[in-house]
Amino acid sequence: MDLAEFDYELPEERIAQEPLEDRAASRMLVVYRAEGRWEDRMFREFPSFLHPGDCLVLNDSKVLPARLYGHREGFTGHVEVLLVRAISDDQLTWLTLARPGRKLRSRDRIRFSERLEAEILGRGEYGERTIRFYPQGDFFECIEEVGHMPLPPYIHRGDTKVDATRYQTVFAREAGSVAAPTAGLHFTNEVLEACRARGASIERVTLHVGLGTFQPLHTQVIEDVKLHSERYHVAPETAERIRVAPRVIAAGTTSVRTLETVAATGRIDGDTDLFLYPGATFRRVNAMLTNFHLPQSSLLVLVCAFGGKELMIEAYRHAVREEYRFYSYGDCMLIV
Repeated sequence: MDLAEFDYELPEERIAQEPLEDRAASRMLVVYRAEGRWEDRMFREFPSFLHPGDCLVLNDSKVLPARLYGHREGFTGHVEVLLVRAISDDQLTWLTLARPGRKLRSRDRIRFSERLEAEILGRGEYGERTIRFYPQGDFFECIEEVGHMPLPPYIHRGDTKVDATRYQTVFAREAGSVAAPTAGLHFTNEVLEACRARGASIERVTLHVGLGTFQPLHTQVIEDVKLHSERYHVAPETAERIRVAPRVIAAGTTSVRTLETVAATGRIDGDTDLFLYPGATFRRVNAMLTNFHLPQSSLLVLVCAFGGKELMIEAYRHAVREEYRFYSYGDCMLIV
């Protein structure tokens, strides 16, 4: 399969730049796979699609204020570092994306604040840098002081105090992501209670969203794609409840990848680079809530794998015509 098959036209003005005032006020395109049709609904209606015994799975990863700004020692220009993934047990050595990439060399020192400095240990492709941090005090406290919410590049503004809460789910608990599991952004505590009232159980898994979210696919042949790995964890008792549930609804592609990794490998803790594309077998997920994703992205390919490529691309084109809001702060799609 060619990556170009997973494409659609999207006017720039359809990319949501701000969150809605009310999390649950988003529109929701409901796609019925078996019938090959869709209908326009509202996210507040989501609980009505749940049945007694259903299991709704949420990703409780918490977004770090992972975008850091500093100065390279001996220079006056600004340096931007985006935390991607901790790669040492003490969580002080990180894989990062850095700008300006060509000018940042191994052994360069970066100063972010009075309490936080770092040294570049190594260079990788596409702006990747391995960085060792030297905090005065707790590293994560330093990050909270100086870091910015890592809004995606298609949101053309700096982050604000509003983003500190709105680019975070209401059920976020385990810090470690550098991008929000965006399907979860629509939920309020009231909607979650309505889901329980329908007789559905709610389970949490953790997948820390990493580098793959920010980087484009670098090959045109779908079968040759290799994703970066991301850390995940599912508690043993949670994994068992999910395993025996009659129907599992995954909120977000990150929940899907976690559930399908566990189902395929039997491992409830580890790293996953699972790439789901058309022809893949879904062993545990029966329905999926997801936001609208970028053309030719691994996330759109996953959605097409689950819902069928032709049906999904046509549904996306419908959403464009009907002026849905797209991407992280946009509307959502329920595929059943």
